[in-house]
Parts: sequence; structure tokens; C-alpha cells
Amino acid sequence: MNIQVIMEYLSRYGMMFLFLIIFLEYLNFPGLGAAVIMPAAGIVVAKSGINFFVALGVSVLAGVLASYILYIISYYFGNPILSRIYKRFPKTRDSIEKTYKYIERYGNKGVLVTRLVPVGRTLIPFVAGTFRMNILNFTVYSTIGIAIWNAIFIYAGYAFGYFFI
Repeated sequence: MNIQVIMEYLSRYGMMFLFLIIFLEYLNFPGLGAAVIMPAAGIVVAKSGINFFVALGVSVLAGVLASYILYIISYYFGNPILSRIYKRFPKTRDSIEKTYKYIERYGNKGVLVTRLVPVGRTLIPFVAGTFRMNILNFTVYSTIGIAIWNAIFIYAGYAFGYFFI
């Protein structure tokens, strides 16, 4: 999905599409990168007069709900899923193990920081669920990290759209 298509759908369907596309991005659907989706959303928000904080809230809600789904799936089925991932994609083992060790070392703050690292942010719900991290701690620190990440990317597009387009 290219940026023109994303912007067209965002313009046409507004917050509903924003929620859907960010929800899918946080579910790790291939081809949906935050670096494209969220700045495009910010541009549309700036041009359409939608309140930045409303768009940010919708994006955070989408990210948190998708993260819950991945957390719950990995809580119950994490080890079999990880075994399959390791067999099919052996290079991911290192990233997953690094994420786990980081969380093990830094605890809740590690969740927040990992949410701000491109590869780590996509792995953290799997790691937290598989290793049965406390869901309340996961929620609080993950939500803060999601809010920071989304705010940076959406605001980048918002500022660009507001000042240059």
C-alpha cells in the first residue's frame, strides 16, 4: 500500500480508517509500516482540520487493542508459536531473545523503551505474553510507549502538512 492510497483512504474514511490501518500495523501485518502510515495520517489530519489529539487517541487505542490481542495469543500459545517462528525465520531468534533479556533486565521501563525501538516494538507483545508478564504493567508501560511513538510520527506528518502542503 503506497502513501497516496493511504492518504486517499484517510481522507475518505477518516478516523475509522486511521483506527483500522494502525490496528493492522500493530498486529504486524506485512507492508504496513508506521514510518509511512502515521505521517500520512498526520498530513491528512492537518489538512482536514481533525484535532491532532483525537487522531492520536484513536491511534493509541488501535495500538493498545492490537497489542492486547498479540499478548493474549502469545500468553496461551507463545511457546509453540515461537518454535515455529524460530524454524521458519531463524534470524528472528536473536531479536526475540534480545527483547526478552532487555525486559528481564529493565522490567516495566524496558517495555516502554522497547516500544520506541523499531524491531523491538513489534516483538514486545509476543515476548510479554509468552513470558507471562503482568498484564497491568504491560498495559501501562506499553500504552505510554505507543503514545510517544505515535505522537512523534503523526506529529511529523501533521507539522509537514500544516506548514508545507
